[in-house]
Amino acid sequence: MVRQKTILKALAGETQDVPPIWMMRQAGRYLPEYRATRAEAGDFLSLCYNSDLATEVTLQPIRRYGFDAAILFADILLLPQALGADLWFVTGEGPRLSTISDQAGLDALKPTPDIHETLSPIYQTVRNLSGALPSETTLIGFAGAPWTVATYMIAGRGTPDQGPAHALKDENRTVFEGLLARLTEATIEYLSAQIDAGAEVVKLFDSWAGSLKGSDFDRYATGPARQIIEALKARHPDTPVIAFPREAGDKYVGFHQATGADCVALDNSVSPGWAVANVQKDGCVQGNLASSHMVTGGEALAQETRAIVKAFGNGPHIFNLGHGITPDADPDNVQRMIDVVRGG
Repeated sequence: MVRQKTILKALAGETQDVPPIWMMRQAGRYLPEYRATRAEAGDFLSLCYNSDLATEVTLQPIRRYGFDAAILFADILLLPQALGADLWFVTGEGPRLSTISDQAGLDALKPTPDIHETLSPIYQTVRNLSGALPSETTLIGFAGAPWTVATYMIAGRGTPDQGPAHALKDENRTVFEGLLARLTEATIEYLSAQIDAGAEVVKLFDSWAGSLKGSDFDRYATGPARQIIEALKARHPDTPVIAFPREAGDKYVGFHQATGADCVALDNSVSPGWAVANVQKDGCVQGNLASSHMVTGGEALAQETRAIVKAFGNGPHIFNLGHGITPDADPDNVQRMIDVVRGG
């Protein structure tokens, strides 16, 4: 019965008349019910670590829209916090972390087995969702990819060009690669624990992969993804993995084979036609409507949605945005997108 879930069919390589659909950041600030629950929690991190409330916000878009998958509500920076980094959020500005810039900072991180104590509420959320979701809805767990998580740990915040991480890479390769190795190891344990708790699919978000060029992309985006996927497949051979090397450009080509990913998620900087010829030929793809359509709506939303469905219609495809939905999105536009994908 589980294999009848539409997203699992797509991830197994099946072409379907109507692609399954979910949306990155589908539980979030664009929904009034999310904002109410967030207010109840008090702050963002309290919401992430409150299993009951995190379960609630994960379920909200499923109740409202009937997406084919629910993605665990959490944050990619919970893992560095579990490794010992200080983490807090500044209203209107985003996350802040204590920084790692030398061997002493790297050595101060906690041993990988210790992450589970901090992350146990996240696993409880997964268990809650595994029992609460409709039988047809796939549960997706996730983590940030090592390069992307490292950029925050090195800079202490998000940056427009990931400059501090590139600087450490160039100036102290030993510490930089040591941090990626620690994150790779911890990510394997984190995602494996999510699968043990009930996640049916896991996704690896490399949001800043596009700032790695040439051999750096191969070493620090492709390489860690391959290590993580190989380790997960050894432990959980039946659990599919979606990889999202955002803005990879030509590096999307061959990413399925290079990493072992069951699906490659695409941002909207590549055209569906190009992706069909160069990426979907190797397996399932996910994407790739521009998230701006969730703000602007109108006939352009419907036309672009139809074009994407048609373009990817001869191979395995999961419909999604090319990046996460933004807080200023109109919930009615989300419904319009879903209706068009499903033939409306």
